[in-house]
Amino acid sequence: MNPSANAPQGVRAAGPEETETPRVSARVGLLADRDFVEVRFCGSGGQGLLLMGLILAVAANHDHRCVVQTESYGPEARGGHSRSDVIISDTAIDYPTLDSADLLVALSQEAADGYTRSLRREGILMYDSGKVTNPPSFPGMTIGVPFTRLATEETGRPQTTNVLTLGAVVGITGVVSVESLTKAVMEAVPAGTTEVNARALARGLALDYAEWMVDSC
Repeated sequence: MNPSANAPQGVRAAGPEETETPRVSARVGLLADRDFVEVRFCGSGGQGLLLMGLILAVAANHDHRCVVQTESYGPEARGGHSRSDVIISDTAIDYPTLDSADLLVALSQEAADGYTRSLRREGILMYDSGKVTNPPSFPGMTIGVPFTRLATEETGRPQTTNVLTLGAVVGITGVVSVESLTKAVMEAVPAGTTEVNARALARGLALDYAEWMVDSC
């Protein structure tokens, strides 16, 4: 990504990748037709939320779209409150702060309780049903998936939950293309973990949201 010279501190901004004949990968999913989308990942420290936001932002850039990624986290290295916001647009982004999320992905009960109010009424709430045992009331689409359990079953490593969750997010919503997400994940994961993260990603991409939908309140 090419950081914007005018981006405020703590904000990563980029325009679409500049190529002579950019090839735009197809996006398929519930939010794939949006020319502007706001995504918030939230949970506790140590869950890889900041990396999730960075990977999604890089994937959007690979799709030749404009993107801004911001983050906020508590003072504790692990266990503190944290969030990562990603704004994706087909055109230049004038305001680099999330207004109302189209998609909220919550990986802890506290985060779900605190951030669901930031969702648009017609937005999508996704949460780890193993961590969020009392999901907040929300009138829009609600999807509860045991992300941590599925990651542990697939790879034996709960640390791959963030990659599996990203796969589910993109497979269900299409906010970026699968091709670009896969490329971004492989660029970001540590050396020696490519195979295990590829398995986590594939498991997330294969999820059928209809199986995990929760009655809206």
